[in-house]
Amino acid sequence: MSTVTAQTETQPAAGMLASNSAIVQAYRARTQASAALAAEARELLPSGIVHDARHLEPYGIYVTRAEGSRKWDRDGNEYVDYAGGHGALLLGHGRPEVLAAIADALPDGTHPGANHEREVRWAQIVREMVPCAERVRFTSSGTEATHMALRLARAHTGRRKVVRFKGHFHGWHDHMTSGYMSHFDGAPTAGVLPELAAQVVLLPPGDEAAAREAFEADDGIAAAILEPTGGSFGLVPHDFSFLAFLRELTAQHGAALIFDEVITGFRVSPGGAQAHFGVTPDMSTHAKIVAGGLPGGAVAGRKEILDDLDFFAAKESGREKIFHPGTFNANPVSAAAGTAALEIVRDSDACERASAFGAELRAGLNAVLEEENVPWAVYGTFSSFHLFMNPRGRAIRPTTFDPLDYDYTELKERPPALVNKIRLALLVNGVDIQGWPGGMTSAANGADDLPVTVDAFRETIRMLRREGEL
Repeated sequence: MSTVTAQTETQPAAGMLASNSAIVQAYRARTQASAALAAEARELLPSGIVHDARHLEPYGIYVTRAEGSRKWDRDGNEYVDYAGGHGALLLGHGRPEVLAAIADALPDGTHPGANHEREVRWAQIVREMVPCAERVRFTSSGTEATHMALRLARAHTGRRKVVRFKGHFHGWHDHMTSGYMSHFDGAPTAGVLPELAAQVVLLPPGDEAAAREAFEADDGIAAAILEPTGGSFGLVPHDFSFLAFLRELTAQHGAALIFDEVITGFRVSPGGAQAHFGVTPDMSTHAKIVAGGLPGGAVAGRKEILDDLDFFAAKESGREKIFHPGTFNANPVSAAAGTAALEIVRDSDACERASAFGAELRAGLNAVLEEENVPWAVYGTFSSFHLFMNPRGRAIRPTTFDPLDYDYTELKERPPALVNKIRLALLVNGVDIQGWPGGMTSAANGADDLPVTVDAFRETIRMLRREGEL
């Protein structure tokens, strides 16, 4: 098959979807109950949503139930789901063993306000599975986990600064807002103190020379943090040799290495990316899968570092203990769900099945792009897929596209209005993805999901073409 020719796209501005769009009209016709709920929500919630990733114009779907790889909205429409609880559901929706663990825990109370056995069992399996986990501290979310990891690194090293990589996502606390989707110069985003933003050293992703130069020029760096498969689960990938390089560099300069495994943990492999690649960080942060689909997160790491949270160790060493409360840390129901999910991941081929389906899906979607002569590409590793929309009009072939040949700015560049239409058209055709655009596969995805998704993608491309978008 010949190389796909480049095309130039002209899009309406974000927030300006044409009212006469057949895609928008088809979506509205199918989702009238969701539209009514969205109207109510806009009177109560900013933009009518509780998570920025759920923003969709004219509105998002309202889901009433989910099972396995599918979910159903308020209007009764069925979708193959690649949002996957924002990545929390490696096992799919409603895994029976996880539901049974939740049902067993609920009668014992949702919040004893005291220690409980389930938190001990949860910590035991995390330590068993995660190579760096000599000690574990539970939090309520991934954002809290990365926040705590940075505080631990600063306390342990006595230094102030942290190295981050552009395009990598580590939650929404103040250290993490610049350099993910905007403010790539490190300038503070709205509401963030300039003095705090100045303590973050933002580097190009996967750039060994830049990382080496940063550490050699500044002896005040406490830690480097990164997503081990690249920004946004490989949307902005790096050569995986970068992990071993960064392990050696941080050790050489006495800084902590933190793997943000909020997505990759228990998904890349049962022991996360650190087990798969054989590179052990000083700390790793976890959420999503770790809590089995319920709220929960964790910091795992070396005892020497997490001792700054320990009353006895801090007193013995004469160091000030890090204060860390948290009303829902290791909530017993989350602990039950998390333990049950991790046991399945540990004892089954769930990670391998999700990754194998991801590879099949990427191949199927790229075949559609080639057949339809569209110069885009679908790429990714493990259980991810990312749609590259070729914003600069390059001549590419979908099946030979290599994201490592492209700069992070180009990989993250996307026309918002066109992405919005793609998501709407896929929903019209029975598939839900995430908004970057892309998604994550699960162990619940089966042979019946692949043709549905490929057909939906093909029809989406044709709908876009009929509207003059391609």
